[in-house]
Amino acid sequence: MVPGISVYGEKRIELGATQGGDEKKEYRLWNPYRSKLAAAIYAGVDTIHMGPGSKVLYLGGATGTTVSHVSDVVGPEGMVYAVEFSHRVGRDLVEMSKRRPNIVPIIEDARFPMKYRTLVPMVDTIFMDVAQPDQARILALNAAAFLRNGGHYVISIKANCIDSTQEASVVIASEMEKLKNDRLKPVTEATLEPFERDHAVVIGVYRPVKKAKTAK
Repeated sequence: MVPGISVYGEKRIELGATQGGDEKKEYRLWNPYRSKLAAAIYAGVDTIHMGPGSKVLYLGGATGTTVSHVSDVVGPEGMVYAVEFSHRVGRDLVEMSKRRPNIVPIIEDARFPMKYRTLVPMVDTIFMDVAQPDQARILALNAAAFLRNGGHYVISIKANCIDSTQEASVVIASEMEKLKNDRLKPVTEATLEPFERDHAVVIGVYRPVKKAKTAK
């Protein structure tokens, strides 16, 4: 999206124009040690459901490292609505987004999606990287507000943030059950080892309860 600019010091690779007339292109190295979404891709996840033109709600935008890569992936026809609670790191997110018109930075608490309901339309995918004990509930609230029926979610689960007394596999299994109960059906699970310890990414689909039609 922004040739010639590195967001966090990542390496850029430029390919020259081809004999067929294609314009030169620039690519950015996506470091799996700096991005849980990249780590999931390295771990073998088939799809992150963020193709060109997608609308993505990103919960836990931080300074915008991974947000900037999602911006590149969805392209100029897509949009990324990046929510970050901290005003301090949010300043970096806002500054980065100034060069990327497909990012809407939102400095708010993801636990209260109604605070930014006027800024976010229905989206195709929610990505969540919020290390909170109730992260499954936070995802469910945002899905109910913004995720279309049949849309997808990608959540990074940090087990020791939820319950440090249990094995990571037990905690992750428990979180997946919570997601199921909120109509967030898990489809794919991948550990983020060796990039992140006691982390897993869960990808699933949202199937809310259909409202009954009222008789006229």
